Amino acid sequence: MTKKVIAVNAGPRKGWNTDTLIDEAIRGAESEGAQVEKFNLFRLEKYTGCISCFACKKNKYKGHCARRDGLTEVLDAIREADGLIIGSPNYLGELTASFRAIYERLIFQNLTYNTEVPCCNENPIPVLLIMTSNAPDNAYLPLLENYKNVFSNFVGPTEIFVSGETLQLKDYSKTDWPWFFNPEVRYERHEKVFPKEREEAFNKGKELVL
Repeated sequence: MTKKVIAVNAGPRKGWNTDTLIDEAIRGAESEGAQVEKFNLFRLEKYTGCISCFACKKNKYKGHCARRDGLTEVLDAIREADGLIIGSPNYLGELTASFRAIYERLIFQNLTYNTEVPCCNENPIPVLLIMTSNAPDNAYLPLLENYKNVFSNFVGPTEIFVSGETLQLKDYSKTDWPWFFNPEVRYERHEKVFPKEREEAFNKGKELVL
């Protein structure tokens, strides 16, 4: 039976670091026969984070976010999937607002407030969470461990993949802040290290469906 994987890009820049690593993970999953559907959150119809309506705590909507907007089709697709690839850049020490919106809606719909059965998710699936960052790989480990634990408890077993010190611009000379980074170091890393990270993302996509 063909496995269905949902890929979610919570970053705005098409073809850049986050998008590229997600696409590599997609290629990996597809190489093992998975069918992958990709959503770009910055290109969806208008949506919000959780509005705290608590409808998902009622039997009628149990395990389903009752809010109807641009995220509805994404949440519905994840609910029926066999795996989830989700990626975001780090902005100001956190993942993007778009990531937070789907994170709130995805997790809260499965939270029951029942101490005996805290999660009502009936379809746990493996998750690959990708984060790209201008900082070193280990700069946000506590943040990522928290996300890993929550995803693991309410969506399914989660693996974290980080690409740090990424190339932000093709030409740093057009800005007035190259002093903050060493552009040559960034160019060299993008040329020598990032291809290896692309390969690693590919392999992690494969592992997601094995």
